[in-house]
Amino acid sequence: MEVCTTVNELRKIIPNALISGQSIGFVPTMGALHEGHLSLLERARKENNITLVSIFVNPTQFNDKDDLARYPRTLQADLDKLEKAGCNLVFHPAVEEIYPPGYQFNIDLGVLDTIMEGKQRPGHFAGVASVVNRLFQITTPTRAYFGEKDYQQLAVIHKLVKDRALPVQIVPCPIIREQDGLAMSSRNMLLDSFLRASAPRISQILFAAVKMNRSLSLRETEEWVIREIDKDPLLKTEYFCIVHATTLESSASWLTGEAMVGCVAVKAGKIRLIDNVKFLA
Repeated sequence: MEVCTTVNELRKIIPNALISGQSIGFVPTMGALHEGHLSLLERARKENNITLVSIFVNPTQFNDKDDLARYPRTLQADLDKLEKAGCNLVFHPAVEEIYPPGYQFNIDLGVLDTIMEGKQRPGHFAGVASVVNRLFQITTPTRAYFGEKDYQQLAVIHKLVKDRALPVQIVPCPIIREQDGLAMSSRNMLLDSFLRASAPRISQILFAAVKMNRSLSLRETEEWVIREIDKDPLLKTEYFCIVHATTLESSASWLTGEAMVGCVAVKAGKIRLIDNVKFLA
């Protein structure tokens, strides 16, 4: 496994691989790797000749400086996991490598920047789109792999690729969960024992809502989920919204013959957790 810290180092390797007809599977991460990340790497290994993982805590997608400071950084442990998992290349750049002087990026994200995560975290998705665009420029991957836990982020990336006509295939991958159902997240390691015991309630309530099979109205289902999660005094729901599974457009009622997705953000103490479930047609 080779570790690159500069764009120039990476560009000495990637063009030769592409010229020789090898495909590159790219997994962008912010580090603090868990089994969810490694599942993306495993998928990339199966579908490509070369696997590349980036580790970069992107400051432009944090609208809370304390959240940025708290974000876990475990570089050596991450590198050990990646080498054991068979990764070929790791890109671990400094901020200056990603955002050189004069670098600018603008994109109109439309409704995606005004609902759910976009509403709660102003500027977050602009930062996500900016860093992903830059990483795609640097790494020129054949395919890029993203987990469905960050469902709205995935929609942003699809829009970025479509609007900019970027030559990369986006591969969505299923949520990987702990044995108790909690969606795997780097933030989980910040939970103390009490918060960690409460956090699985989020997915438990989401799964229960799916089992209701749309027996309640859409609004009643949203209200029920929020009420049930908030019964735990250590949890506080920021939002739970049921939207169209593809467009993420909201609706006043269930859409006949259309899959919908329920997206939630919950504060467990000071730690913010997100999750989602699909309500099939």
